[in-house]
Amino acid sequence: MAQVRDGFQSRLGFVLAAAGAAVGLGNIWGFPTQAANHGGGAFLLVYFIVIFLLALPALYTELYLGHKAQANPVTALGDAWQSTNRKVGAAAGYIGLAGAVVMLSFYSIVAGWMLSYTIEPVAMFMGLQGVSEFLHSDSVMRNFVFTPLMLILTASIILKGVKSGIEKWSRRLMPLLLILLMSLIAYIATLEGASEGFAAYLVPDFSQILDPHLMIAAMGQAFFSLSLGVGCMMIYGSYLQPNANLPKLTASVALLDTSVAFLAGLLIIPAIYVAQHNGVEVFSHGKLIGEGQLIFAILPALFNTMGDIGLVVGLLFFVLMSIASVTSTISTTEIPVAFLVESHKVNRTAATWTVSLVVLICASTIILNFDWLFGLVIMLFTQYQLPLMGLFYFITVGWMWQRGNKLHQASAGAHYWFAQYIRFVCPVLMTLVFASVAFG
Repeated sequence: MAQVRDGFQSRLGFVLAAAGAAVGLGNIWGFPTQAANHGGGAFLLVYFIVIFLLALPALYTELYLGHKAQANPVTALGDAWQSTNRKVGAAAGYIGLAGAVVMLSFYSIVAGWMLSYTIEPVAMFMGLQGVSEFLHSDSVMRNFVFTPLMLILTASIILKGVKSGIEKWSRRLMPLLLILLMSLIAYIATLEGASEGFAAYLVPDFSQILDPHLMIAAMGQAFFSLSLGVGCMMIYGSYLQPNANLPKLTASVALLDTSVAFLAGLLIIPAIYVAQHNGVEVFSHGKLIGEGQLIFAILPALFNTMGDIGLVVGLLFFVLMSIASVTSTISTTEIPVAFLVESHKVNRTAATWTVSLVVLICASTIILNFDWLFGLVIMLFTQYQLPLMGLFYFITVGWMWQRGNKLHQASAGAHYWFAQYIRFVCPVLMTLVFASVAFG
């Protein structure tokens, strides 16, 4: 099977695709929100420390599992547990598959919102007031229009495979994302109020660094922003060449992902202060009024205060958000598609449309029961599944996987100390993240 599997053809293609999988709404929406609510510069400093101590080893662990198995997560985890109980590893792989479908279900809805808000400035410029109001509306009909559009857009890339689909489009979308991000930062920096935002973001208040709430938020954000625990990195790792330099690639992916998160903060937090300077209500008791309002109320209100240029800025911003959404949905969709192709011999076209249909059914269920189901699904996925799966990966590589595991077999040198760190320190840190996030 390894000889006929599709795969990444270049180091750059893999780094852009893997970073694209990690770069999503969690980076451009979640990270700035957490930074704004937890001390700005202090949060940024702790975040960087946690990336190095926990997220980087977790990223390497997940990539390593997929790379060595050269297979989808169900097979990879089953192989890793073969010497003890293959069914335990395979069961975890199936949980990851289910999690991928759940993630796609709510993520496709939110990504559809980004597409809707991308089109809205165009409708406004053309004087289509009714269309503009529909695109801004929080309606079931809008969700049923744009969620399938996002699924079709994702499927059109997945259908072409790894080399011609995922890698090709990652090489196009990620540079465009970076160009848009830096262009918007440059523009926002020229506006009144931005300097206050830059100071809040870049100058740490060292008295806040040991705040438990800040540390917990930074640990959770560092883990989630790298898209760890659902199998995205495992399936991408499996598409690498067997002789790939995994440590260097891991560092490159983490560096690019963290850089995008940093740049997102450099855009969003000054924009928040610009909005406040322009009379938009932003903070209440030192916290953002609402996390969802940041993207769908505060920033659009800021764009409205800019006049005609605000339409252009709003368009570019939501194009940026849409790109971040797509690079994440294609990686998550690839997990169940690869499983169907490899384990059940389904052709890629049938597998892609089957997965898309299942996700659409699940997303439709959420849309029709939005008030209570949307928040519940996100909570179960982000607060329970992701950290528990991350902990499972550490235990698998550190303790259960013996045959063919170079880290487990290391007896000296840097590999030995890194293996001990994976075995003893990372599970403790990951347990702390889970307990803190899940139980407050």
